Amino acid sequence: QVQLVESGGGLVQPGGSLRLSCAATGIINRINRMGWYRQAPGKQRELVSTIHNIGIINYLDSVKGRFTIARDNAKNTVYLQMNSLKPEDTAIYYCYGNLISGSGRSSDYWGQGTQVTVSS
Repeated sequence: QVQLVESGGGLVQPGGSLRLSCAATGIINRINRMGWYRQAPGKQRELVSTIHNIGIINYLDSVKGRFTIARDNAKNTVYLQMNSLKPEDTAIYYCYGNLISGSGRSSDYWGQGTQVTVSS
């Protein structure tokens, strides 16, 4: 059973930093893409950043230059370093992965979500 386990959310002041981690557990043949989405109250879920197994990286325009995604292939883990945080970054952040499990099937997986609150 593949799962995505997140950690690292919390409360931070504007201008501060947080680092999110997401580990894919279970029997995994290949990770095609992993990354982060977020959903603020009353808004739709939006893509924050993803990284493909061939190295292509995408960022939401509003986080470019402030957020950095990285991946540790040996640990099946993706990280999101968030710097210069703004109140508008406040949201629940969800880890996302498109993985090929031990059964050979490619599926989308989601983490349980971690709250990030940017407030003074």
